[in-house]
Amino acid sequence: MKKYKIAVIPGDGIGPEVMRESVRVLEQIAATDGRFCFDFTWFPWGCEYYLKNGEMMPADGIQTLSSFDAILLGAVGYPGVPDHVSLRDLLIRIRHDFDEYINLRPVKLLHGAICPLEGVRPEDIDMIFVRENSEGEYSGQGAWLYKDTPQEVVIQDSVFSRKGTERVIRYAYELARKEKKTLTSISKGNALNYSMVFWDQIFKEVGREYPDVETHSLLVDAASMFMVKDPKRFQVVVTSNLFGDILTDLGAAIAGGMGLAAGANLNPEKAFPSMFEPIHGSAPDIAGKGIANPLASIWAVSQLMDFLGYEEWGERIIQAIEKQLVAKEGLTPDQGGTASTEECTETLLRYLLNK
Repeated sequence: MKKYKIAVIPGDGIGPEVMRESVRVLEQIAATDGRFCFDFTWFPWGCEYYLKNGEMMPADGIQTLSSFDAILLGAVGYPGVPDHVSLRDLLIRIRHDFDEYINLRPVKLLHGAICPLEGVRPEDIDMIFVRENSEGEYSGQGAWLYKDTPQEVVIQDSVFSRKGTERVIRYAYELARKEKKTLTSISKGNALNYSMVFWDQIFKEVGREYPDVETHSLLVDAASMFMVKDPKRFQVVVTSNLFGDILTDLGAAIAGGMGLAAGANLNPEKAFPSMFEPIHGSAPDIAGKGIANPLASIWAVSQLMDFLGYEEWGERIIQAIEKQLVAKEGLTPDQGGTASTEECTETLLRYLLNK
């Protein structure tokens, strides 16, 4: 039997609540399948840890995590800890140090999910974002000069390497070819005359190796408009760190809300652990009330199963979520129901395991 070592970082706010449900689903899957099992190790890192210890995770945290097959992350951020500290010193650091250069975010409207767009069918919103995840606008490079003086200047640098840009674009081309889907590159080359002109150039260069893939290029402002007015034009999308971050939140809004939004941070070569997470944030206003929606974190479990090579389980999880949404059974308040977090998972497991 194959054993997978999974690091669990529940994090802040509703993170521990939804992570308990993710682990519960994985344990049930393993018990049902019989080919594999999971060994979970929980780490109390996050904002509460920061307030006690002055750091989001220990100095040897990356070394500790390096021995695991994958990481589950609940949520990051809480009042009293600056967002740039909580995000950069945990989530972004893990992404960077483990070279998780692919951020894979599905934007898929399931049957039964709430969509604010009039006249849009589930088949009209079915896209996958391939977001560059380790450099670009979030590289953290820059300078703060003459601080607290009238001459104060801040410089935020974006870093786009040929290696980093080419590998994420190539991953997207490969995915589009495999899925027989179109590929859209989103940039802002008309205004960002170095980074995005370079991005557009690499997209064309790599594209010569994939003449069978239908491609499109859009400026990020136009893409934002078309995601609302004509979302069916998008299938596989590749874009930079910042643009991918913003557009996938827009995607979540049109595909059922943040309670159904998941993301995978992948090191495709598996030289380092990959990390899987809901992207809804810590939601401190509902933390501890037992009403947090666990379906985003369970969708992230689907991505984990895909990455480990058990795609049939990944697909079964999505089908179970969809059946639950259509039946409107066991849904939390954000999806129009009255169920608790645990009750939502119990319903999901019935559909997943055909009980």
